[in-house]
Amino acid sequence: SKTVSDEKYQDPFQLGRKDLKNLYEDIKKELLVSTAELKEMCDYYFDGKGKAFRPMIVVLMARACNIHHNNSREVQASQRSVAIIAEMIHTASLVHDDVIDDANSRRGKMTVNQIWGERKAVLAGDFILSAASVALARIGNTTIISVLTQVIEDLVCGEFLQLGSKENENERFAHYLEKTFKKTASLIANSCKAVSILGCPDPKVHEIAYQYGKNLIDDVLDFTSCADHLGKPTAADLKLGLATGPVLFACRQFPEMNAMIMRRFSKPGDVERARKYVLQSDGVQQTTYLAQRYCHEATREISKLRPSPEREALIQLTEMVLVRDK
Repeated sequence: SKTVSDEKYQDPFQLGRKDLKNLYEDIKKELLVSTAELKEMCDYYFDGKGKAFRPMIVVLMARACNIHHNNSREVQASQRSVAIIAEMIHTASLVHDDVIDDANSRRGKMTVNQIWGERKAVLAGDFILSAASVALARIGNTTIISVLTQVIEDLVCGEFLQLGSKENENERFAHYLEKTFKKTASLIANSCKAVSILGCPDPKVHEIAYQYGKNLIDDVLDFTSCADHLGKPTAADLKLGLATGPVLFACRQFPEMNAMIMRRFSKPGDVERARKYVLQSDGVQQTTYLAQRYCHEATREISKLRPSPEREALIQLTEMVLVRDK
């Protein structure tokens, strides 16, 4: 029918734009602080140049759940707050990640730690988190508070998992997937769950929203989106001593990589050799298959909701995740 095909080609970013208008201005209002330097640091990443990928998913999920529940097309103020809080938590984690990784650039500009130094960067990340916590408390719903504070716990645990590694190959893969869930998927999964709780009383819908977000893993993209110019993220990750999907798959074909993984690619020549192994193996292809499995699962979950342009947009987002460049 005509309406279905019209719904099929909704650009997710167009569809969510109305609800995300002034998103970054609203975030900056949450970051009111007396110290000029701290204000400047906190505002630095909220320059409106990001794709606002996470808030976009959250507002689309909010509308999809509202439509499913009572055909309401409007996003509630509390649901929009969840989108703002999700972006604040995400950004605070980036500020802290850059300190841990000693990164010098992000989104095409210098990192907070490069400009202001590590100590101040840690404090800026803390401040953004505290502002997010205040905004979260203002929603005034204890269930939502516990759902979203889970994200902060997961981010910390995920970072700890990333700093460790496992001897056993099977354990190592489970470790990688758990780390990936905690560091990237938990934020989207729990934010989706939060807006579904605010919009619909049915626990089945909350589970659908959570499972959709959980399967929208974008960490595997570190490679899949760069299969052609594989070098960049691989080399960067390897230099940090991180064994990611393609490396772990390649290790099954080239067991000599095991020793390199265990010493976190610290010996001279490790990074180059590991890259060669990854390129000779089907690691990137296997990782792409893995990403596709997750995205199909996300689509299967969200398809349980009543049809709507927002639901279609969320399905389209799963496909965009597979090809998007970081």
